[in-house]
Amino acid sequence: MTIQEAKQIRIADYLQSLGYTPVKQQGNSLWYKSPFRQETEASFKVNTDRNLWYDYGLGKGGNILALAQELYRSDNVPYLLEQIKRQTPHIRPVDYFFRERQADKPSFQQLEVREVSHPALLRYLHDRDIDIALARLECKELHFIHNGNPYFAIGFPNVAGGYEVRNRFFKGCIAPKDITHIRQQGEQRSVCYLFEGFMDYLSFLTVRVRNRQ
Repeated sequence: MTIQEAKQIRIADYLQSLGYTPVKQQGNSLWYKSPFRQETEASFKVNTDRNLWYDYGLGKGGNILALAQELYRSDNVPYLLEQIKRQTPHIRPVDYFFRERQADKPSFQQLEVREVSHPALLRYLHDRDIDIALARLECKELHFIHNGNPYFAIGFPNVAGGYEVRNRFFKGCIAPKDITHIRQQGEQRSVCYLFEGFMDYLSFLTVRVRNRQ
């Protein structure tokens, strides 16, 4: 394996091969708990478009070779290339120059909107202690292609026709991004509830229903 071949391997795929999965996604950034230490909050970021990483706790970042250098505590390039090759024998390299030329393409494609029914999503809601029936009333199940990869997730519609998107490993937004107004039926109220995210809203609905039982 050459240096150029190593740089074409997705850092996210390399981390996955080592057993590290992202805690959340924000745009083109994947956030992980650092592979260099034990921590409760994710401070390790991977830019999927540029294929670069940065560890805020360590104050360092770079390409896949810089990552291997920290993981294996070595400056020996042939040794690092051998370790990367051994760990990623089936990972397909990516031409990042080609990806940058295609950056004008929409990142979300082939969107399908369904009723929430996928077992993995139902299990995710259950693990978050959210009432399934309420979630089905408020949300949709989305299937889509994101940066060339297929995904499915829970989608919460906003007032502009877009969706906030969430599953166990992915958090994002299908444009247009906007807020969501929910007006309760019945008499006028003098109180407005503000939620940072739709999962907080679903949790609120779940607690309110259970308290009425």
